[in-house]
Amino acid sequence: MNKKHVLFLCTGNSCRSQMAEGWAREFLGDQVHAYSAGIEAHGVNPIAIQVMKEAGVDLSGHSSKLASTLADIPLDLVITVCGHADENCPAFLTQAKLVHVGFDDPPKLAKEADTETLALDCFRRVRDEIRDFVRDQLPELIAQTPSR
Repeated sequence: MNKKHVLFLCTGNSCRSQMAEGWAREFLGDQVHAYSAGIEAHGVNPIAIQVMKEAGVDLSGHSSKLASTLADIPLDLVITVCGHADENCPAFLTQAKLVHVGFDDPPKLAKEADTETLALDCFRRVRDEIRDFVRDQLPELIAQTPSR
């Protein structure tokens, strides 16, 4: 079976797309080459690394990268995980099948939290929502996506 090349795209490649890449490697590593990138590169959010580690997925070796650095990879599927990335997806990525699955922005949610525990819970909730999408819905999307 040929592995599909799947990109998770968000604005800064700091949190949601990083989590999605980590889950895809965890659950579907035998089916996909998973990547994450951003319209911008903000650096990987340390709290995203922390909550993914709690769930058994290590993002500590990940780096934040621009979508343009993946221009030579024959992507089969691009999943935008935030509205800004969906609205501003670079043109070269539109050669792949595009799907938008939006998730809340954990850092934005955490800013409104009253305690550190509640702030962490914002990241954990989004982490788990992304996990459920990758585990439960992504396999069918991959099956429906032709290789390029």
